[in-house]
Amino acid sequence: MRTTSVGVFKIATRGPGDVSGLMSLIVTGAIDPASIIAILGKTEGNGGVNDFTREYAVAALCTALSPKLKLTPERVEQRIAFVMSGGTEGVLSPHITVFTRQPVAAPPAGISGKRLSIGMAQTRDFLPEELGRSAQIAETARAVKAAMDDAGIADPADVHFIQIKCPLLTSERVEAAAARGHKTATISAYSSMAYSRGASALGVAVALGEVSADVKDEDVLRRYDLFSKVASTSSGIELMHNVVIVLGNSASSASAFEIGHAVMSDAIDAAAVTEALGSVGLGAEAKAGRELVNVFAKAEASPDGTVRGLRHTMLEDTDISSTRHARAAVGGLIAGLAATGAVYISGGAEHQGPAGGGPVAVIARISD
Repeated sequence: MRTTSVGVFKIATRGPGDVSGLMSLIVTGAIDPASIIAILGKTEGNGGVNDFTREYAVAALCTALSPKLKLTPERVEQRIAFVMSGGTEGVLSPHITVFTRQPVAAPPAGISGKRLSIGMAQTRDFLPEELGRSAQIAETARAVKAAMDDAGIADPADVHFIQIKCPLLTSERVEAAAARGHKTATISAYSSMAYSRGASALGVAVALGEVSADVKDEDVLRRYDLFSKVASTSSGIELMHNVVIVLGNSASSASAFEIGHAVMSDAIDAAAVTEALGSVGLGAEAKAGRELVNVFAKAEASPDGTVRGLRHTMLEDTDISSTRHARAAVGGLIAGLAATGAVYISGGAEHQGPAGGGPVAVIARISD
């Protein structure tokens, strides 16, 4: 029996503090604020440790939704999963994607097959010395399974994208660990973003059976043959736990949307993007009644310094970080194939797809 309906709304933003598009949809009744479960956004920051556009965007959204939900901004942030990914290099366009979920008494006519479903879960708070290590992997795996249950998804094959917001280290957090006699995985705040992303992605892989559960601390950022085909992880300074969002298809959903995915083998894998579009009836042989909502993908500079045998300089550029290069490159490729720059491309794909590549997921609206 179909018990829930999931909605997806992509809204362009004029800046990280712009909430006018969301508020307009709430005023017109298109979005019931009480049904909002998650908001994923692309902001025009640098995507680094000091990218405060992410925190600014979340604060603006929480403040705007506070009176609508009759909650304090702090409580809004606890109720809704916010994942802001900084960096809209090249043709990428700042926007937010709002996910809603509501119970349904009876499914609308014409709904058949598995449809888009969303589930949420959180880990406990981590100690600084646990980031990038087996504790983060194991806790993330448990949260992924809980989020799958929340989404009504039992089969890992029905999971097409798992977005995780995870912590990073600061000098204060490193010092706190040292004061207790513990060493962190790294003392670099920037490097800690990669460790946290990587461990979180491996947690997804463990939960879905993509890798065995005996992943070790030393495997993180070293064993790149271990990865998840659906994980997308993003580090931020604003939390010390992992927020897990599972997106997949479920027979219990009465949604008008469907999600599919493919895996890019490298940053110029146009065939994989085409495959992902085709998985939901879009692309060259598009089905009638299908409309693109958004594309979600990971991007990184290949760690071996080459793309298809040719040397790249992304890892050697001291002016622009490699993650910014990668977002621009993959963003341009996907934007061209999807015919829109408002796509969600996140940098830093450690253990998220094969080294130098990454997962790409597509959500389509079905109107037939």
